[in-house]
Amino acid sequence: MIDYLIGVDGGGTGTRVRIARCAPGGATELAQGASGPSGLGLGIARAWTAVQDAVAQGFAAAGIAQPPLASMAIGLGLAGVHNRQWAQEFMDADPGYAALRLETDAFTTLMGAHGGRPGAIVAIGTGSVGEVLLPDGTRREVGGWGFPAGDEASGGWIGLAAINHIEQVLDGRRPGSGFAAAVIDACGGNRAAIQVWLGQATQTTYASLAPLVLQHADDPAARAILAKAGEEAAAIARALDPDGHLPLALCGGLGAALRDWLPGALADRARAPEGDSARGALRMIELHLAAA
Repeated sequence: MIDYLIGVDGGGTGTRVRIARCAPGGATELAQGASGPSGLGLGIARAWTAVQDAVAQGFAAAGIAQPPLASMAIGLGLAGVHNRQWAQEFMDADPGYAALRLETDAFTTLMGAHGGRPGAIVAIGTGSVGEVLLPDGTRREVGGWGFPAGDEASGGWIGLAAINHIEQVLDGRRPGSGFAAAVIDACGGNRAAIQVWLGQATQTTYASLAPLVLQHADDPAARAILAKAGEEAAAIARALDPDGHLPLALCGGLGAALRDWLPGALADRARAPEGDSARGALRMIELHLAAA
């Protein structure tokens, strides 16, 4: 018997879960939990550890002793699911949930943003992706190619641009500034330390620099990075819904911050999501069980 539903949103920066108790009239949300990154590109074992940690945090927050996995059904929207090998390996490592549905974090974000109704989302966090649900039920995705080849406008992409800028500053190819000094300090303070930093950096590490870019938005170099990020996010939105007829939600940790950098008409149209990706994942597993 399934007593609890778990909805999971996992990416390169962190993992968030929502826990609900099953009841005849529908599931009742109880609590939330959070833990470290669970994007599949960081490793399958690490992803499951983060998910399990977040689930434990959620039950602790609800004041409930964690029940056996066989009494729980879990829906997950994770970064990296586009890689079908990773996705299969993740499902094969299922530690024993009664039911599991794995989807892209873009899909669960879409489910949460518009309550399952037609609409488009541009999700910008450590990575980036756009997805649309059309009135005829068709789904389509734009972007989501992964870092560093894609994920335009994302935290990883913004951080990579900031690193490229300070490389040029340290070489004397571009003038220094308070913005450049802040990024240089964050990465070790000198050329040798920065090269060590680069050798160890992941997408999450690059994304950690995005807040510095936003904090220095009055600096010409930072402003140029953010303006380009706005253009890239707008391009994703236009590809999803060229006529601009559907509701558009900006999602993810950087979605709201980048709204100011979108072209005016698009910024006016964009709104906050109704619910987050973890809530979308919770709804997804609920519908999955109802259809079973």
